[in-house]
Amino acid sequence: MLDFTFHNATKIVFGRDTEKQVGQEISRYGKKVLLHYGGGSIKKTGLYDRVVKSLKESGVEIFELGGVKPNPRLSLVKEGIELCRKNGIDAILAVGGGSVIDSAKAIGIGVPYEGDVWDFYSKGKKVEEMLPLGVVLTIPAAGSESSGGSVITNEDGWYKRATNSVNMRAKFAIMNPELTFTLPNYQTAVGAVDIMSHVMERYFTNVKNVDFTDRLCEATLRTMIRNTPIALREPENYDARAEIMWAGTIAHNDLLSTGRIGDWATHG
Repeated sequence: MLDFTFHNATKIVFGRDTEKQVGQEISRYGKKVLLHYGGGSIKKTGLYDRVVKSLKESGVEIFELGGVKPNPRLSLVKEGIELCRKNGIDAILAVGGGSVIDSAKAIGIGVPYEGDVWDFYSKGKKVEEMLPLGVVLTIPAAGSESSGGSVITNEDGWYKRATNSVNMRAKFAIMNPELTFTLPNYQTAVGAVDIMSHVMERYFTNVKNVDFTDRLCEATLRTMIRNTPIALREPENYDARAEIMWAGTIAHNDLLSTGRIGDWATHG
């Protein structure tokens, strides 16, 4: 086993109706919040209304930026940065899956930085600070809710690049498995593949004597193998959805990386 330092400051709020606590959680970091989300699904399901209600009850002033697409775009990130600077935004709330969270992280690191936010992704610029970020997770897959990473696509050349920093972890992540009941089977399945890929990239290592994290990786994979078919057959099976959601977080919050070197060629 190799030497390591493990640090993960993301507070996890897990369970039924936990999205109702979002106002209380985000208001700890300021009163002006950028609400960042993707398409119209959170409005169709009523999640948007519940989140806005909670924010208003906590005295939070809301500024919105929707429209995040899969493989989040640099142009929208830059729009978000300008919106935050213009309105003196204190914190960002990402409501969605990995693309929304990654976009929110990019906005968060771009606001205090005087240069081009793409520097972090293309030139290896070190991330020193980020606006406080909160998450309401709707898709278990990317693990971005408690990871230190973000992946952004630059439309000028369609370059897809990543950046990572301990300073990019969310302050909190609200995780209600009920929010995943309406996911199409395809989205559930590809999310499961992403989760299992995150584990496998860590599991296949040349480092010896990592029995403990070997067993953690295997437990995560076994959990996904058992529960994904159940969720596909029974989309509103809370227990299966909960197992998948929590496994997705553990798969990519770096706990399974401790003391070992991963591969990551397949992900690349």
